[in-house]
Amino acid sequence: MQDVTVDEKASKHVEAPGATTRIASLDIVRGVAMILMAIDHVRVYSGVPAGGSTFGVFFTRWITNFVAPTFVFLAGTSAYLYGRKCLHRTSLAKLLAVRGVWLIFLELTILRVAWTFNFDFTHYLLAGVIWMIGWSMIALSAAIYLPTTIIGTLGVSIIVIHNITDLFRAQLSQVFGSEGPNWLLRILYFGGVFRIGKSGPPLFILYVFIPWVGLMFAGYAFGHVTEKELESRRRIYFRLGVALTLLFMALRVVGVYGDPRAWDRHSIFGFLNTTKYPASLEYVLMTLGPMFLLWVFAERWTGGIASVVQIFGRVPMFYYLLHIPLIHLAACLVSIVREGHVDSWLFANHPLVPGPVPSRFFRRK
Repeated sequence: MQDVTVDEKASKHVEAPGATTRIASLDIVRGVAMILMAIDHVRVYSGVPAGGSTFGVFFTRWITNFVAPTFVFLAGTSAYLYGRKCLHRTSLAKLLAVRGVWLIFLELTILRVAWTFNFDFTHYLLAGVIWMIGWSMIALSAAIYLPTTIIGTLGVSIIVIHNITDLFRAQLSQVFGSEGPNWLLRILYFGGVFRIGKSGPPLFILYVFIPWVGLMFAGYAFGHVTEKELESRRRIYFRLGVALTLLFMALRVVGVYGDPRAWDRHSIFGFLNTTKYPASLEYVLMTLGPMFLLWVFAERWTGGIASVVQIFGRVPMFYYLLHIPLIHLAACLVSIVREGHVDSWLFANHPLVPGPVPSRFFRRK
């Protein structure tokens, strides 16, 4: 994902002297997330469905749950750090707004083609993670005029409170009627699909606005922690990581609030299978807790491997734009080797189209 994000080459903006935005450990944590993301997208083009009853399939998908929350939270933190360079908040607001619009455009055009390798825009548009980050950055561009503590409070409140709608699902269904939520509510929270205009293309809402915008707001407010002394911020990362993980476990065991689905209490798979669309409170706690613990380690991780991972974290948008068509192309080459031609399924509307079961061109002959 774009370093909100914040490109240090945007030298057109007025900057405070001596300020800096690069934090090696932040880039390392984001780089780890980039690597995990590629695993999930390889899964998409291998035809393996998300999740599953076997250990390998389930955890191949589960480990990638950490990617989106890490991206969005750190995008907010990166925005805060870049804002420390700007003498005027307006400079940061303009950057975030323009970057947000640009990300939405990329999602609906270049990335749509990269995912599908087809140009049938009239039958499929996807509102994915880049779409969500774009809208969240636009919202943040307006919110940065508020005190940082207010932004953080809003962000945490959105994350914590939004699952209250789970308690009124039946009533909401009656209010919406047979047609369900309107297009705006689907974009904001409920997801689904709607047609743009009377005869326009259908837009599939995979990533809704809430609670992800809250996660970006929280990440922005958290930025001031990264300015503390090394040992001080490591203690904060560690305590937050432990606290969020324990809170997730407590909420999961109690099973009263934090996720709309009841889980199978006889299975570790059920315990870990939290709701991602929309991201539940328990999902956010389950993923952010370990992210902070990784950050503790990343503060002291040096050497060749750390440098490589850090590079991935420094150029997230370049990585994202490049890795999807490369993985897709690799799947086409594998199909040629295994079948003598490119399987037509590889030109379907990914990543939502189920793969062949069993995968025809990845199974051993």
